Amino acid sequence: MKSIYALVLFLLPLFLFSQITGTVTDAAGEPIPFASIYIKGTYTGTSTNVDGVYALEFKKPGKHTIIFQSLGYKTKEITVNLTTFLFTQDATLIEETTSLDEVVVRTDENPADRVIREAIKNRETNRLKTSSYTADFYSRGLWRMEDVPEKFLGQEIGDIGGSLDSLNRSGIVYLSETVSNIAYQAPNNFKEYITASKISGDDRGFSVNSAEAANFDFYNNNIDLNNRIVSPIADYAFSYYKYKLVGTFFDSNNFLINKIEVISRRPKDNTFNGFIYIVEDQWTIYGLELTTSGLNINVPVIKELTFKQDFSYEPSSKDWVKRTQNITFSFGLFGFKGNGRFIANYTNYNFNPNFDKRTFGPETLAFNREANKKDSLFWKTIRPVPLTSEETREYVKKDSISSVRNDPKYKDSVDAVNNKFKIQKLLTGYSYRNSNKQSRLSYNGVIGADNFEGFNTVQGFVVSTGLNYNKGFDEDYNSSFSTGINFNYGFDDDRLRYTAYANYRFNRINRRTLSISGGTQANQINTTRPITSLENTISSLFFERNYAKLYGLDYGRIGYSEEVSNGIFLSGSVGYERRQPLQNTTDQVWFTQSDVDYTPNDPLLLDNQRLAFISEHELVKTNVSLTLRPGQKYQSYPDRKINITNEKYPTINLGYEGGIAASSDNYNYHQFRASVYQNFDQGNLGRSSYWVNAGTFLNADGISFIDRQHFNGNRLRYKLEALNPYGFGLLDYYDYSTNKSYAQVHLQHDFKGFIMGKIPGINQLNYDLILSAKALMTERKPYYEVSAGIDNIGFGSFRPFRVDYVRSITSERNYGAFVVGIEFGL
Repeated sequence: MKSIYALVLFLLPLFLFSQITGTVTDAAGEPIPFASIYIKGTYTGTSTNVDGVYALEFKKPGKHTIIFQSLGYKTKEITVNLTTFLFTQDATLIEETTSLDEVVVRTDENPADRVIREAIKNRETNRLKTSSYTADFYSRGLWRMEDVPEKFLGQEIGDIGGSLDSLNRSGIVYLSETVSNIAYQAPNNFKEYITASKISGDDRGFSVNSAEAANFDFYNNNIDLNNRIVSPIADYAFSYYKYKLVGTFFDSNNFLINKIEVISRRPKDNTFNGFIYIVEDQWTIYGLELTTSGLNINVPVIKELTFKQDFSYEPSSKDWVKRTQNITFSFGLFGFKGNGRFIANYTNYNFNPNFDKRTFGPETLAFNREANKKDSLFWKTIRPVPLTSEETREYVKKDSISSVRNDPKYKDSVDAVNNKFKIQKLLTGYSYRNSNKQSRLSYNGVIGADNFEGFNTVQGFVVSTGLNYNKGFDEDYNSSFSTGINFNYGFDDDRLRYTAYANYRFNRINRRTLSISGGTQANQINTTRPITSLENTISSLFFERNYAKLYGLDYGRIGYSEEVSNGIFLSGSVGYERRQPLQNTTDQVWFTQSDVDYTPNDPLLLDNQRLAFISEHELVKTNVSLTLRPGQKYQSYPDRKINITNEKYPTINLGYEGGIAASSDNYNYHQFRASVYQNFDQGNLGRSSYWVNAGTFLNADGISFIDRQHFNGNRLRYKLEALNPYGFGLLDYYDYSTNKSYAQVHLQHDFKGFIMGKIPGINQLNYDLILSAKALMTERKPYYEVSAGIDNIGFGSFRPFRVDYVRSITSERNYGAFVVGIEFGL
């Protein structure tokens, strides 16, 4: 009985639908990848894989006309009589021959320009034809790496989870699939429900492939690819492109198709190169194959990025619909290189959906909780684009590796190897992991970027280390506990300081977190640390300028945070603090400067000879912060929530800070503050942002200098990071610190290549121009600052440098300086 039941379960999908399978090749017998195949008169379709193989489901037997279509080839229609559940139909496509015979050549106009002008004129009309629909969506993504080095910066790379072949160090590192139902309503309403998700080697993971991320519409003026890349039929496309009519041909519906070469006027501008096919008279997109590069999109690690889209005509609705989309890319940086692709298949369109006010909301993506539990039989029956032989082997290999590596005995054996202690780990750090119990105990070591404290004139050279323990309470670390203790020793003040903490995260949905911490430390007076430890070390030892000003802090604090409702975030803390003044203990310098000496550890000599001394005192300090993100959208994964800021609205933050129960009443105070932030797109002109912050103090005349409102200044001519867009480039660190009312305004615009990409010669360098204006108002005379920066400076894919010319404009001080920023993030 069980065997009969199993047989019924196996055969049931075959009675629900059957498949046409086959291979699409060219006249030479070579496979045609990513060709569109669909049943005429329906929105049921698929595409070939990279081997030219396809599988197309059908639900009704009888005669059907199958259409085979691929850019560069003549569309072919084959009528088949479907009488069996598995039907094979191969197709050979003949290369499309284009002709200029249908073109009336006029001496006063490029014939391609005429077509593009009409396409631009009708762009919005054609966009709106498919501006509202539902559909079924399938996507598959693959990343492959080649010749991966065995070590990077002295660290073993390993085989990346079994992805790399041991001989050539190459292999697939990511392979995933997604099946979903989507709903779209222009301009930005999108909803996706993922019914099935699969990642090779990760039976608990959820694919990052989503329909919204793949929703690239070339009827829009711009395509968002980090930079806003101009569509070849944008309203202002002629400022960016030249066009050449390669030829024309008639499709299977007897439409005249114009094949037009798209040529960027400036190779490194925000543009594509390639081909776009435009339907005569209707001026719609028939297909496109367009390529841009990492230099164009300002992501140097990307070498090339190519989009291929196929559209087809549906006579019953007179719609031109996107059937398939294929995105291929290559990348490389620091010896790491590879390529990949994302294919998307759209079926079962409905262009007359019955949307209402409840259809769309803040949730843009949701998962069926069993989406990652589908078995191989399900995927074999639902997958519209067959796997290649390479992809099939990858799933088998990764699933086998995963089953082994998820075995408790294997995890214990791996832990036993990785947990072996070596003497050099006294310097570099050591971790003891118990994978089966999801716990890890770590020693931080004494070298490395995370431990670097460098040098300051209060402590001298500083060495730090720590112990940390992390524990997850479920498979995906949704709830977790971490605790640790960190040590800090200054050689010149001969003092060991320590801090300890414990955090418990309840979940990754609203990220409710409870924390407790305490200890003793040397803090920068401006706790936002406007000068980093490395910057202060270089400034002190090389230039005899000790800009970091520190005070001693003994404290105990408890904090809580969560997203109380979508787009509403609440956090708060309360703690005891004992503050003490600290003095310089060393005047060590490597390069003595004749015109400058180390200054005392007091923050500054204020105007009217008021000193900013810090006296020892105690108080209880409270902080409450409420952040509002109106219109926030989000994606719901079974194990977490991913928030998406809605750029139509600003982010608002309201805060309170208070000092109470102080050892002396004059140290008690209240501060109320508010800020508004927004970052928004300006189309091909780049991106703009603003940040406005204001606050006021109550009962604060005698408060400690520590509790004043400080502003992020800068006195360095180099920064080991880009200038803070919400700080100042030339403001002294503590000149304007205040216990009165204040306000600051920061405006910035990044042209994303719009200006620099149009200057002959300069446009070959792929630089970005960034302009900013800033103002600060306190009880003193206002401080103003303007700057112009050139970003993305470097060579090849290595572009870590930025140079800003900053001009300070005040009645007291009007001067300018260059500031060089260096960022090593990829």
